[in-house]
This record gives sequence, structure tokens and C-alpha cells, in this order.
Amino acid sequence: MKMALTINVAQVMVLLVAASLLGASQATTVVVGGNEKWRSGFNYTEWAFQNNPLYINDKLVFKYEAPSESSSAVDLYWMPDLYSYMTCDFSRAKLLADATKLSGEGFTVALDQWRPYYFACGQSNGIYCKHGMKFFAVPWPRWFK
Repeated sequence: MKMALTINVAQVMVLLVAASLLGASQATTVVVGGNEKWRSGFNYTEWAFQNNPLYINDKLVFKYEAPSESSSAVDLYWMPDLYSYMTCDFSRAKLLADATKLSGEGFTVALDQWRPYYFACGQSNGIYCKHGMKFFAVPWPRWFK
């Protein structure tokens, strides 16, 4: 006797909800730049290649050391699109955190959607961004592992 495999919509929905809950429970928190934190003069592109992939529901923490004689204050902007990110155009960017929010425990951004996230420092009229103080992430669904 052969047994037919049937799956109804309710069973599929239960599996999807269970998979999404499992993904949320495995979320990780990543400090952008690692020990170097969020600062000018660091290669975030190289760091990103070494610390990928990131997954949906992971959290990015942007931390910053207080300015010293050799460094100045930084900030964190969300860039609305790839063009703004590439050209360091802050005209439509949203300020997420200034230096005070980035110090101490830092500023946390949840990667809660499957889309590109573009971040940059807007200090000195975008000069820090133009010299590489920018970072982007495209989180993958956890089942993609």
C-alpha cells in the first residue's frame, strides 16, 4: 500500500513560522570594525569581507572611542541607496547617531529585512566617507546557511 504525501497550507505556515523563530533565536551581535570600532582610517570593506555573511535579525553595533588629539568625533548615517553610498551624498541620508550615542555601549542597528543597508560617517562634509568610513551589509535569510 502506498502512502501519499500531502501538505496543506496550514502545515506550510507552521513550518515557516517555526523556521523564522529559529532564525531569530540564533541572531548574533557584531561590532562593526571589531576591536577597531567605528573610526576613520580603517578599511571597513576588508573587514566586511572577513566577517560575512550576516543574517536577518543579526545586530550591528557601531562603537566609537572618544576623540583624542589624533582623532575627531564621528557620526553614523543611514544612506538611502547605493548611489548616495558610493558618492557620499548625504542630502537624503538620515542621522542615526552622533558621537555621544556611539560612545560607551554604542548604537545598535537590527538587520530585520532582506535588503541592503548602507552606513557612512558624515563628518567633515563627507570627507571621512570618501576616505572609506562607510560600510554596507546585505543580510541573508538564516536558512541560506
